[in-house]
Amino acid sequence: MTTMAPMLAVLAFIVSSGVPQYPPRLDLPDRKQDAPTGSILAGQIAALPHRQREDRIFAEIDAGNVPSFIRKLAPVAVAAKVNGQEISGTVYVTPDYLAVGSDDDYLFVPMTPYTAQRVADRVHCVLPTPKIVDAVYSAATVKLAPSPIPPSPAMTTVQVFLDHTRTVRGQRAADPAPMGALTAGDKKDVVICKGLPEAPAKVAIYGWHRRDGKPIQPLYLGHTATWADYSHGIRLVWGDMIVDGVSKKVVDVLKDPVASALLSDEGPIVQSSYSLHQFPVDRPSPLTAATGERFDTFAPIPGVRVVIDRPEVLLPKVRLVIYALPNGNTIEQTIGRKTTADEDWHYDIQHIGAQTRFLRARMTGESLVVAYLEASNHSWPAWLHGAKTDPTATTTIYGAILDKFKGSNIHVVLDSHSGGGAFIFDFLKTVDRVPYQIDRIAFLDSEYNYDPALHLKKLADWLKAGGHYLCAIAYDDASALYNGKPFVTATGGTWGRTHAMLADLGKEFDVRRVNSFDPERYVGLEGRITMLLKENPTHEIFHTVQVERNGFIESILSGEPSEEDGYKYFGPRAYTKYIRG
Repeated sequence: MTTMAPMLAVLAFIVSSGVPQYPPRLDLPDRKQDAPTGSILAGQIAALPHRQREDRIFAEIDAGNVPSFIRKLAPVAVAAKVNGQEISGTVYVTPDYLAVGSDDDYLFVPMTPYTAQRVADRVHCVLPTPKIVDAVYSAATVKLAPSPIPPSPAMTTVQVFLDHTRTVRGQRAADPAPMGALTAGDKKDVVICKGLPEAPAKVAIYGWHRRDGKPIQPLYLGHTATWADYSHGIRLVWGDMIVDGVSKKVVDVLKDPVASALLSDEGPIVQSSYSLHQFPVDRPSPLTAATGERFDTFAPIPGVRVVIDRPEVLLPKVRLVIYALPNGNTIEQTIGRKTTADEDWHYDIQHIGAQTRFLRARMTGESLVVAYLEASNHSWPAWLHGAKTDPTATTTIYGAILDKFKGSNIHVVLDSHSGGGAFIFDFLKTVDRVPYQIDRIAFLDSEYNYDPALHLKKLADWLKAGGHYLCAIAYDDASALYNGKPFVTATGGTWGRTHAMLADLGKEFDVRRVNSFDPERYVGLEGRITMLLKENPTHEIFHTVQVERNGFIESILSGEPSEEDGYKYFGPRAYTKYIRG
């Protein structure tokens, strides 16, 4: 008893003096019996707007609707050598990514850095640095193999959050370690880093380590702060840590010129939190027209936005390109602009605006106009499925755009990339015959929805009428690998559907391969049918690269005398000087 008295006195002093206790637990209320489970909560928040969804997630966490195995923080050793001196420490982290619900039915909750910081502040925590993420993976008892989902607009939806949670829960159930054991490999982290002050409207992400210890995601500050997809996880780090046996604040250690090496590979980090004071709002790059051009915006029907990029003065002949956007992109991103290293990469992958200016410099006898079509959910296939009660949606949009050019000699091009092809195919399905104003139809890796029973006869009849051009561009996506795995079937991707279209048209017309190199070029009707098929022996993903590398230019000029004049499909960007800031 006498030997225990001094120890008890010391413990009493520590508690009364406010010195942090180790190992810590998240300071949250007990979970209520009637709190919603993860799957129930997913159903309740799936249709909420983004901010309301995250407000509800925060409220559930604040009320204690968090699995018990998340609450007790796990120790992770950190070490560094500074000026020849070894220093060591221990940080305490949530044993897995933040989840809402019960131990048996929980939902991982990706969130914006605004809400993640709000949660961290609520429970006396900070977000990890990349070096802490590496240390967590090294220390983890359970190392799960990453299970990515191919990119799509759905990756930011609650349903995909739930689907991926179930995948990870299945992986975790197969491991014998008890729940609460330190687990890693199932997500990438929202992190803090030295570059946060220079990127106030961005989110920093890092990690998702493979079994070899290498992360899939290097440190990246390209996403806007509104972005939160299924792959993002929120790992919390206790606000106090041990440094050489002494308790210190993590934020103080991060600022220290020497001790910061324990937690950062970038040197001291002064700003150790996100400085967002309100929920981030996605403010797209403003549309600023070049000299002699203008942008007109209107909504032909609810849920659809159209921006028309046109010259200020129209010539008698107008070449009107109706361009259905790819999945997951806004009109502003599709038009493109100059970007800096830390800006959203979506603005630098298509550059339809710059490619349009390249074309205008060559098509001097007519006015080139581009009407960009954006569905409210950024996915034409999903939008059209939701609008199936209105079978005339695509023809109504088409008519509303043409009404803007009454009195002009209009020649229409139907063009699209990615899921935008669903708009063209739905339009072809809806009309009795292809309207006479349309003299070109082009698919930029957007042939997914081609169905010979619905589309072949109308395309063939239209081509037989003379003076009409069909261009289809695709790559061998059946050979492409995403994280080592195929993501489309041999018949379901654009490679398979374009080959099907090629075979079907070959029964109606003499369509032949005219070269012996990559990309394969098939031509019929003296160039009025052009199909370019990019081979893929290295298993890469060229879905958007085809557009970036002069694909839009090719889709407008294929079969024309000016084809490949000053550019080459899949060659270097021919339009660089036309990219605006």
